[in-house]
Amino acid sequence: MPLSQAKVKSVSSGNSLVLASINNPTQERILNLAFVSAPRLRKEGDEPYAFQSRDFLRRLVVGKVVQFQVLYTVSPAGSKTLEFGQVKLSPTGPFLPELVVEKGWVKLRDNAGSSEYSEEANNLLEKLKAVEARAKANSEGLWGSDVEVVETTYDVSKPEEFLQEWKGQSVDAIIERVLTGDRLVVRLLLNPTKHQQIVVLIAGIRAPMSKRANPTNGKEQPAEEGGEEARMFVEERLLQRTVKVKLVGITPQTQLVAVIEHPTNGSIAPHILKAGLARCLDFHSTMLGGDMATLRQAERFAKENHHGLFKGHVGQKANGAGSSEATVSRVQSADTIYVRNKAGVEKRISLSSIRQPKPSEAGQVPFVPEAKEFLRKKVIGKHVSVQIDATRPATEGFEAREMATVTFQNKNVALMMVENGWASVIRHRRDDDDRSPIYDELLAAEEAAQKEKKGMWAGKPPTTKSYADASESVKTAKIHLSVLQRQKRIPAVVDFVKSGSRFTMLIPRENVKLTLVLSGIRSPRSARNANEKGEPFGQEAHDFAVKRCNQRDVEVDIENVDKVGGFIGTLYVNRENFARTLVEEGLATVHAYSAEQSGNSNELFSAEKRAKEGRKGIWMDWDPSKDDDQEGEGGNAIDNDTNANDDKNGADDEDTNLSKDYRDVVITNIDSESNSNIIRLKLQQIGTGTAALEEMMSAFQSFHLSPSNNTTANSYHQTTNPPKAGEYVAARYSFDKQWYRGRIRHNDREKKEAEVIYIDYGNSEKLPWTELRPLSQSPQFSTQKLKPQAIDAMLSLVQFPMQKEYLDDAKELLGELTGGGEKKLVARVDYTSDVSGGGSWGGGTPPGGVLNITLFDPTKSEDKKESINSEMIRQGLAMVPRKLKGSEKRMKDMLTSLKMLEEEAKKERRGIWEYGDLTED
Repeated sequence: MPLSQAKVKSVSSGNSLVLASINNPTQERILNLAFVSAPRLRKEGDEPYAFQSRDFLRRLVVGKVVQFQVLYTVSPAGSKTLEFGQVKLSPTGPFLPELVVEKGWVKLRDNAGSSEYSEEANNLLEKLKAVEARAKANSEGLWGSDVEVVETTYDVSKPEEFLQEWKGQSVDAIIERVLTGDRLVVRLLLNPTKHQQIVVLIAGIRAPMSKRANPTNGKEQPAEEGGEEARMFVEERLLQRTVKVKLVGITPQTQLVAVIEHPTNGSIAPHILKAGLARCLDFHSTMLGGDMATLRQAERFAKENHHGLFKGHVGQKANGAGSSEATVSRVQSADTIYVRNKAGVEKRISLSSIRQPKPSEAGQVPFVPEAKEFLRKKVIGKHVSVQIDATRPATEGFEAREMATVTFQNKNVALMMVENGWASVIRHRRDDDDRSPIYDELLAAEEAAQKEKKGMWAGKPPTTKSYADASESVKTAKIHLSVLQRQKRIPAVVDFVKSGSRFTMLIPRENVKLTLVLSGIRSPRSARNANEKGEPFGQEAHDFAVKRCNQRDVEVDIENVDKVGGFIGTLYVNRENFARTLVEEGLATVHAYSAEQSGNSNELFSAEKRAKEGRKGIWMDWDPSKDDDQEGEGGNAIDNDTNANDDKNGADDEDTNLSKDYRDVVITNIDSESNSNIIRLKLQQIGTGTAALEEMMSAFQSFHLSPSNNTTANSYHQTTNPPKAGEYVAARYSFDKQWYRGRIRHNDREKKEAEVIYIDYGNSEKLPWTELRPLSQSPQFSTQKLKPQAIDAMLSLVQFPMQKEYLDDAKELLGELTGGGEKKLVARVDYTSDVSGGGSWGGGTPPGGVLNITLFDPTKSEDKKESINSEMIRQGLAMVPRKLKGSEKRMKDMLTSLKMLEEEAKKERRGIWEYGDLTED
């Protein structure tokens, strides 16, 4: 009979082989060695010498290509047909079962020869009988008396204790089964007579699941993509091979984790990863330490070459910018900083793969300021190296972010934070490659910090440090003044830069926070918001102060207090007087009196002279011939008493220059501009215009409700030309379904809708084109016949808050006071400003601009001081502007009255003043 060829996949006992087809490894068959039996390995207890019998055959044949011949078959009732035969190990021999009989590891069956066999089989049986007789005589294998009994345990009752005993030791083992590409049944050869069989996970990888039976119903569950390939890859290389096993850890589910090393090819994990049949498992990183880097590299190889699971992988775009040098300008949190490059461009970056103590977790909240302060002390103002690792695009509710590796003095800043317990490591998704290049080091550092109870892992929250506000009021400032005056060069931190010469300072030694005003100089004011215009070089001075001082450790000398509770003194940055630096850069002028008082006049005047000669900053157009060398009027202490001495050349007496233009009006709409504290009013002037409007609106409704005009053909969606921005239209108001005159403010061609402002009332809304009609089709209602009746207006001498909650409250109160379009009021037009905005759309604003008005309720106002303007300020929902226009400066009586009401609101802590005087900042 001809011989067949196959590869030995495994050996189940000393007389049974599992053979796999060479051309199709998934096709398998079991071949039993003819005429012999061997002791069995069983979970309930091995038969004597079962391991030695199987191990002899395992070492002899597993993984080798052999020739075999089936000599006879047996078909037990209710079972599969069993094949019995012989195996030729090489072209020249030897044969099995002859060799295993000779070594004494199998016995001839008791019933061998009881059936009729072929002549070839009978010859083999006779030969085996003779061989067995010699084995008995020589006490070989099972026939000997010196064979040691092997005790095998198949369960681990206490895996944690077992791990502690054997962790880190390299133990000889045999791979009994491959369950999946990363899960193996292993026989640990603890010593020659004691074995332990366990299930282990291959450390550092996660392979797809292979097909398996559901333990609840016995149904086969399909494999995950690549699961069968991964299992077969490992089977081919490790099944029933002798390996080295090193236990490294245990999962939360008490699964033991181990490194599996082939005797010649080393750890199997990198080979699985290179083939693209598994992914790196971050959870095991701390168990492997530095060895995890090898696995990452293997996974990267598979991705780059599109192997296995990574066939469709799209690699992350390489950052061509490389490493760049920058200076840390601000620390926003323990994981986010601002850096400024050499060109002066500032940007925000997040430290890759770490997170500050979570403000959302009660156990970590107390550590948030501590962690931020630790990072601030380490990096603020320092030169660092920045390598952008990834950029996350903006998503709903989140801005775009750049994740970077920041290095300071060859030390990774993120690693430093984690090592000291001030940050945790982000657990990235399995497919998330936007991570730190030293991610595994970060995980190891986090585990070490937790064990050593560092930082936020200490368990005990730190003592909360609170700072008393020494600049809360003049009285409070004077209480602290004597203590601070006695000290020299007080260590402090610049918490916030308000302007070029005004700062919020933290003094940890005294547990106080204060406003510091630099003595001896005056720096130009910067704009406080987008609608305010700063003085020339005010923003440059502000930016320079932020760059040099923000969040820095500094020193201060306190000299005095100003009229609003600010502390006048000297600020030392890197032991240098910052006032002198500002003056030297041309970003401040010397205030002679204040400079003399501080004792720094000589160095300040010298610095100013150098700035003038260098034509720096505010001195860029300096003309020495016109320099009268007179002292400047008003230092910073005076400067902070806002508008106290402004415009001395204005009107001398009472508001004699005010307009006497009084008008009866109705407020039809109140609205605010986005990202602004400006509240715009729309008013109708009661008189011939409103009477004409009522008459026109009656005809207007009749026209559009007429069957001849009330057709879809008149709507824009049926015309060839869509509505255009700025075009006058007839629009059907969504609230009452009536038609009104309007104008297109914005047009969305994709959605076929437009934003319409109603020109006679001032309100606006978005409407579909189907609700619009060209006003040109009814010329009798055009703006030439009756001009738009909604007029733009603003309240005089009233500045509304920037905070949205207070702004909303202000709008609500203003709506109540003005009667929601139902109450007749009197408006005094104080002046007309050139502020652009809604007027350009409403069409009712006079050519001069927006009306600045004082509103009176005739039913309540007994004199000109009792106005809606004054009520807004009395209720603390508005304030008197700190920067006045020329027309406003002449309104002296009204200014005085409103400031008194403002002081009353401050004392009563109403509205925007509920937490104190916000003008101090």
